Amino acid sequence: MGGFFGAASKESCTFDLFFGTDYHSHLGTRRAGMAVYGRDKEGRMGFRKAIHKIENSPFRTKFDKELSSLEGKMGIGAISDFEAQPILVRSHHGSFAITTVSKINNAETLVEEILKGPTHFFEMSNGEINSTELVAALINQKENLIEGIEYALEVIDGSLSLLVLTPKGIYAARDRYGRTPVVLGKKEGARCACFESFSYLNLGYQPDRELGPGEIVVFDAEGVKTLKAPGNKKKVCTFLWVYYGYPSASYEGVSVEQMRYNCGKLLAQRDNVEADVVAGVPDSGTAHAVGYANESGIPFSRPFIKYTPTWPRSFMPTIQTRRDLIARMKLIPVHDLIKNKRLLLIDDSIVRGTQMRETVEFLYESGAKEVHIRPACPPLLYGCKYLNFSRSQSEMELIARRVIEELEPGEVTEEILAEYADPDSEKYQNMVDAICEKLNFTSLRYHRLDDMLEAVGLPSDQLCTYCWNGKE
Repeated sequence: MGGFFGAASKESCTFDLFFGTDYHSHLGTRRAGMAVYGRDKEGRMGFRKAIHKIENSPFRTKFDKELSSLEGKMGIGAISDFEAQPILVRSHHGSFAITTVSKINNAETLVEEILKGPTHFFEMSNGEINSTELVAALINQKENLIEGIEYALEVIDGSLSLLVLTPKGIYAARDRYGRTPVVLGKKEGARCACFESFSYLNLGYQPDRELGPGEIVVFDAEGVKTLKAPGNKKKVCTFLWVYYGYPSASYEGVSVEQMRYNCGKLLAQRDNVEADVVAGVPDSGTAHAVGYANESGIPFSRPFIKYTPTWPRSFMPTIQTRRDLIARMKLIPVHDLIKNKRLLLIDDSIVRGTQMRETVEFLYESGAKEVHIRPACPPLLYGCKYLNFSRSQSEMELIARRVIEELEPGEVTEEILAEYADPDSEKYQNMVDAICEKLNFTSLRYHRLDDMLEAVGLPSDQLCTYCWNGKE
């Protein structure tokens, strides 16, 4: 994943840009950057940027020096899980800086088409092309920036939202199906655009509006101009509420925290398990657990605490076994709240199952009598095609798909997967029972898709559910 923040001000935008970008740190773990347009200490107008690795330390500690060196009245910043950005580009459009939140499934095809002309790309160490550089190249295929941005939105298979910084203003565009958000904020003498709406609140901005799917705008300190009206089709990623979003975020007017309360409430209404306490896997599972506890009457408790002072979220090794170990090391048990207790534990999801298995074993070792698991979303049956949930993740890494392969004697067709996605089918229950046994849970009950969509409260045809049922 990733996030971005852009600001245009009549005065210096650097303070707002620094902290607005930092408020997106929960969305990315590897790279961060800022680019500004303004006058340097020698009085020269131009672009300046800084990019740092944030794998072992927070954004703030890497960019505090840039608060004085990156001066300008307009700027964009990015947090990224993968490619270094923002990047600076000089083309027939003039010079501009660009940052994206994207997943480009047809990157190779697009690169090959562009390379038919006299151009080149910088190849990253993993052999891939920087996605943001590819988007810039797509924009440069057209006669002007507006047509170029519209073209990039149209030809990319996957998703794309972006900010483009130019000497005259900042262009903002939302994915053509609205899979990821772009939100506008305003205050006297300044405007901003961002992924997370809460990122500007403590900086004095007021909400303006969210861009619609495929909408393109340009803004400066004075105001916002719509360049392309929004489309009608919307498919917002439901995982934004379940997992990605920070608790204080909201998307399409729906609060992340409230949606998670609703999830827990609906989980409890379908459950009849006997437990002593309800707990959430910190941090994203906590609100789900509070909603469950309030509805069920089973007390909410915190039997383990996530220790974060010296463990920045971004410090996660690339080797999965090490990632699981680090995830476990962050959890500190409170033995008095675990020993001889029947625990009901809620996490946002079960992906590979390795971390949840480690967590359950950790609770048993700490004296738990029973550990009942209630994921806040249905079983993940498909790898996401639209967001970088994990770029290296194949569908066979998903615990549900591995179990289905074990249960099915022949080829697993789309028709068979549809049966496993149906929570009222026998195949679904067999899959859940097998996962429960494999991961050593006392019991397992997933959230139903219809209940989860009800917890969001938006029309179901406006929400993307591909990873659960394969439907686009």
